[in-house]
Amino acid sequence: MDELTPTLFGEAYRENGGQMPYDLFIEAVEQVPIAISITDKKARILYVNEEFTRVTGYQAEDILGENESVLSDKRTPREVYYELWHTIRSKKVWRGTLCNRHKFGHRYIADLTIAPMLNGQGKITHYIGMHRDITLAHEAEKRVINQKLLIESVINSSPMAMVVIDDQNKVILDNHNYKALVSDLDKGEPATYFLHKLRDEMGELWGQLQSKEQGFNNREFRVEGKGSRRARWFSCAGNWFKENEVHVDAFFENATKQYLILTITDITRQRRQMEELHIQTLKTLMAEDERVRSIRETLLGAIHQTQMPMNQIKAAEQILKHKGDGQNAGLLHILQQIQQSGEEAIATMQKCIPDIVQATLISVNLNQILHEVLLLSDQRIWGLGIEVQWQPLTELPSMPGSENRLRILFKQLIDNAIDAISSAETGEQRIKISTDTDDELIYVCIEDSGPGIPLEKRSKVFEPFYTTRPTGGSQAGMGLVMAKEIVTQHHGFIDIDPNYDQGCRFKISFPLHRQEPRRLA
Repeated sequence: MDELTPTLFGEAYRENGGQMPYDLFIEAVEQVPIAISITDKKARILYVNEEFTRVTGYQAEDILGENESVLSDKRTPREVYYELWHTIRSKKVWRGTLCNRHKFGHRYIADLTIAPMLNGQGKITHYIGMHRDITLAHEAEKRVINQKLLIESVINSSPMAMVVIDDQNKVILDNHNYKALVSDLDKGEPATYFLHKLRDEMGELWGQLQSKEQGFNNREFRVEGKGSRRARWFSCAGNWFKENEVHVDAFFENATKQYLILTITDITRQRRQMEELHIQTLKTLMAEDERVRSIRETLLGAIHQTQMPMNQIKAAEQILKHKGDGQNAGLLHILQQIQQSGEEAIATMQKCIPDIVQATLISVNLNQILHEVLLLSDQRIWGLGIEVQWQPLTELPSMPGSENRLRILFKQLIDNAIDAISSAETGEQRIKISTDTDDELIYVCIEDSGPGIPLEKRSKVFEPFYTTRPTGGSQAGMGLVMAKEIVTQHHGFIDIDPNYDQGCRFKISFPLHRQEPRRLA
């Protein structure tokens, strides 16, 4: 050390004007908590400090005069050493990482800085190296990276779409299935879309769960498909967690940030299986309703047909009574008997008319009702090769109503459309169904490409026992009467669009809100 003092430390000592005690300067180098070594131009070690001994295991007497390569391990690629020597011989400082070997044989990772030392003429005389054992830090960093990769691998292998969202609703981490939703749903950022739906559905519960870091499960949402795509169903679950902040401002504070891990599961297949079972149940219920309705229409038609001659008989009876002619007493008696028999028959038929069970209003989604009715009519539509243009409003609000009555309403209108199209000899075979809303009303439009209803008959189609079918059809002409009755019961309106001339278009509107729920007779 003494022989190196004039060349290595004398200049620094002189630059300080001799103000710094020389011993203090030496002690600072000896005790600095970083391994320091000084070599000649051929990398022979001339000086090491105490930290060098602690890091490498070599005492000064063991290492002085040895080449610095004694520390090297073969696991360090040759290219690294080539770059090292190329840099320092160019009078530049080299910084990098090497795999070194301890005196006792184990390897460690060295964070190394080597700088050339120049004389007054600018020529390299020595090299000074400073390095730290960063093995533990390196292993900890690798564990963090591996843990991150493991988490990402687990998330990506999940069959569910998973996403981590910060308290600003920004996506921090997602998986492949989530990325697929971005294009599949065409709703912008899926997390933002589902968060909006979750907050709307859960209301105050959302904030309560978030503040307590309690999760939620099985929140199901129907997402209408765009264009010809079918609707899809998703189930959402979420859990909140907190993480310590890592930015500088939070160094002396125990600051945390809240995140939400949201899972979005496509349950469309399960829902469609359930839907098929539901449709089968609906078909059974609708078949029973059709049977009851058929009986009602048949009896009402019979009463209507019986009432017409009965009115004529009654008129004849009144004429004979007015004449007071005794010669017609026998005829008058016969007419009275017929009248009495007719009234008894009508009374009997009226008693046989089946009652309609009252229905309680609940919150219903007309998109779902119309979708179910289309499924109920699917075989007829497919068998006739009819094109269905289904254009629902994606975010259609719910309204108070009777599910079954509304199914009957739309089933009647769609059946009418199918019948109209099937009766047309040529032309386009199309049914278009759309929904819309404003601040007060929900609108449903059902149009077909059939022959349409003549203008002079449009005011009569809602009258009892009136039909536009040439043979009267299989029903007694009560279908649209019942449809209008159901619309009226829901405080709505039904009309035939007078401006539509490519078939028939029914326009139905319902109020969004009602003051209080009631039962439909």
